[in-house]
Amino acid sequence: MDKVLGRLTVFFEEPFWAGVFERISGGELSVCKVTFGTEPKDYETYDFVLKNYDRLRFSPAVAADVKETGRNPKRVQREARKQVHNSGIGTKSRQALKLQQEQLKTERKIVSREQREAERQRQFELKQRKRKEKHRGR
Repeated sequence: MDKVLGRLTVFFEEPFWAGVFERISGGELSVCKVTFGTEPKDYETYDFVLKNYDRLRFSPAVAADVKETGRNPKRVQREARKQVHNSGIGTKSRQALKLQQEQLKTERKIVSREQREAERQRQFELKQRKRKEKHRGR
């Protein structure tokens, strides 16, 4: 059975509070960024995760190394405290977000290009129809 690790980092990014969901599965990291607006309370973030996790759009997977060791509870507590004080997100997460942003950008370009071509074709057909009507003497 494959182990899946998940992490949510909430931080302030002018002018809103944002959250980065990191999901590590099979040695690959995928990331999703969410904007909260005002500073979310603990119960609000928990409620958001429960209600909206299945609708999140994660980035394409990026290779990531996962350490598998026994965990000392004091060390876990120390690392948690360090993560709370450490602001921002990791480099791998940034790469995954950038990859997702570029992918969405190319999708938008394709859609807008298709819409532009369809509009040109419609305009051309309208001109042709008007020409034929004038030629027929109507």
